[in-house]
Amino acid sequence: MPGREPSRPYQALLAKGEQRRSRILVVAQRLLTRYGWRNTTLAQIAEKAGVTRAGLLHHFESKDQLLRAVLDARDEDDEQHADLGGDVIAEIENVVERFRRAPDLIGMYTVLLAENLDPDAPLRDRLLDRHRAGLDVIAEGIRRGQRTGRFRADIDPVVKAIEVSAFLSGMETTWLLDPSVPLDRVFRDYARALARELMPADPC
Repeated sequence: MPGREPSRPYQALLAKGEQRRSRILVVAQRLLTRYGWRNTTLAQIAEKAGVTRAGLLHHFESKDQLLRAVLDARDEDDEQHADLGGDVIAEIENVVERFRRAPDLIGMYTVLLAENLDPDAPLRDRLLDRHRAGLDVIAEGIRRGQRTGRFRADIDPVVKAIEVSAFLSGMETTWLLDPSVPLDRVFRDYARALARELMPADPC
């Protein structure tokens, strides 16, 4: 057809390969949520993803590499949707959107965290680093508010960040156990209570 670019079979092949890789990651997330990493095999993931084991190994050379790719996907999702330099109260309230956007990522991460609490567990260091990075983001958000006078100066940002992180982790576990909990209301009420606690008292 005049003016039409010639077909590009190599690019089409690459696109198909990327779709297959993404499907494998999605299936892995779902199975990890249900069975955990110790009880999920590459053969199970390959079967549910509709590929052969060899096809899976073409994209992920080992179970460990696939696991780290799944965690990378979770981190990338957070980074794409979080405003790390934004209003810390608004960001906490907006966390509820993650429950709608990526439920499998929440389930997967919670299960992997529980499986890797032992100091010698293979993913403990990575998960601990990620946890500490999250605390730093929250604490820095509080410090920004303190520097501008919006938040009380006598609040310890690190301690308060630990409390916020515990709330977020607890809500993920609660929601996984009972998806009927009123997430919007709980997050809204917690964010507003936190804002009241952090804001300076009105001068008498």
